[in-house]
Amino acid sequence: MKQNHYPLFVRRDLDGFFALMIDNLVQLLLIVALCGLCGISADSEILLQYILPGAALSILVGNIFYAWQAHQLAKNENRTDVCALPYGINTPSLLVYIFFVMVPVYQRTSSAEAAWQMGLLACFGSGVIEFLGAFVADRVRKVTPRAALLSTLAGIAIGFISMTFMLKIYQRPMIAMLPAAVVLLTLFSKTKLPFHMPGGLLAIIVGTICAWVLPEVIPQLMEGAPMSVEAIKTSWDQWGWYPPHFAGGALWELLKQPSEWVGYMSVIFPMGLFNVIGSMQNIESAEAAGDSYPAKPSMLANGAGTIVASLLGSCFPTTIYIGHPGWKEMGSRAGYSTLNGIFFMLICLTGTTGVISNIIPLEAGIAIVLWIGMVITAQAFNASPSRHAPAVALGLFPAIAAWGMTVMQGTLLVGGGKNLQEILTANPFTEVNGFLMNGMVVMERGFIFTCMILAAICACLIDGKYRSAAIWSVIAAIFAFLGLTSAYEVVGNDIHFRLAFTEGTKEALTFSATGIGVGYLLFAATFLVLGGTRDAEPTIETEEEPNPRIEPGH
Repeated sequence: MKQNHYPLFVRRDLDGFFALMIDNLVQLLLIVALCGLCGISADSEILLQYILPGAALSILVGNIFYAWQAHQLAKNENRTDVCALPYGINTPSLLVYIFFVMVPVYQRTSSAEAAWQMGLLACFGSGVIEFLGAFVADRVRKVTPRAALLSTLAGIAIGFISMTFMLKIYQRPMIAMLPAAVVLLTLFSKTKLPFHMPGGLLAIIVGTICAWVLPEVIPQLMEGAPMSVEAIKTSWDQWGWYPPHFAGGALWELLKQPSEWVGYMSVIFPMGLFNVIGSMQNIESAEAAGDSYPAKPSMLANGAGTIVASLLGSCFPTTIYIGHPGWKEMGSRAGYSTLNGIFFMLICLTGTTGVISNIIPLEAGIAIVLWIGMVITAQAFNASPSRHAPAVALGLFPAIAAWGMTVMQGTLLVGGGKNLQEILTANPFTEVNGFLMNGMVVMERGFIFTCMILAAICACLIDGKYRSAAIWSVIAAIFAFLGLTSAYEVVGNDIHFRLAFTEGTKEALTFSATGIGVGYLLFAATFLVLGGTRDAEPTIETEEEPNPRIEPGH
């Protein structure tokens, strides 16, 4: 059999590169902006010599590994349409570790270095949990319905990716809508552009031109701050050479003082578990799109990348990104991954992150990320058996509630007046435009677990697997009793996990999920008593499973 040639780079890798580059650039800009809340300024030694170089090296090593992994899969299966797993900074962990680990340490100590050290520990702990989780991931995937794994990603894609970026497009339409039109035309209709130019590249070009030219032509129609030559000059002053520095010594000094960091394990441990589940779901998503990667090496590399990031000074875990089907549908292969790693290594080690962001507006490329979120949502339904569509739909709700809670929490933070703790203390059943606030917080806590478990229960019931549905219900009850889902404590507008067997914050409003755990146990009893104690064959007609393989050109 003739071995097909799998190229190092194809033209459509440029589309994938721009999509992944925009996504990772957003994370780096968030890091620069939010580290200021911890006393780490944009021109500080901690940021320029430790955090950004450490993040860059972890991104580079991970992207090269996943590109190599794609080449191996293509070689083993004699295919040329294999797409590498996307990889980069983990956004949820970035936000959680900033606001619930680093900021509290800075507020308590007024030390930027102490906040940075605690961030290193959080990143290191997350990597260790991901590394250990790799040894059980394949077994968990085998017993979990595909609908349960993919519905979580669809919920995240709808709220935290597609909706967020759609709002950004309509927030600044004069800059964002023309690039969006280019992306939709080239990716939905597969229209070929002149000179075979990638749609993502053209979108970036026209969006950048709009941002710089239109304010001069029709200033009355422009929204937001205009692009600034002065901002470019200011950011260029940070140009230099910032090689990575080993930060293991700072991490070890903190590890020797467990009394300083044990309390933050209530944040680090759940986030580590979320990352494990998220990685499994993204690997399942890739398999549904036609690229079957083994979970163990994929997650070992992810965990190792995060550990390396912490040892080189970055406080922020890396992860296998949501959205593999979108990159594959674009026509990207392995080259986009390698390009992304090299690009971020260059800008982070030379201090030019701010220069890039001040030249290219974020709105020029966000339509690419929007499209990826749409493909993920569609895949959850298309790649699961059609009879499991209700299970996918049920699994969307906790993620949508989490997005809604994020919006509401942000509104309270900037709006003044009563904070979330005061509102829930006065009446935990307060309704805001028909939404129960306590219910939204309950569903938001541990929503990745809740999405997966509810979808799994529903899929098992559809197939007449009553015992399996009962087992998933018991797992849900255990998670609720442990505080990994639903339980919370609120201090002001900050929402924290309320883990069992840990001492809560005295001034916090606390909600125990014991009642919800009992409710899940009643689920299990109901399924066993009324359904039966054995897994039965589906009572509906057997239907053909969807073919997950995406052939070249489709």
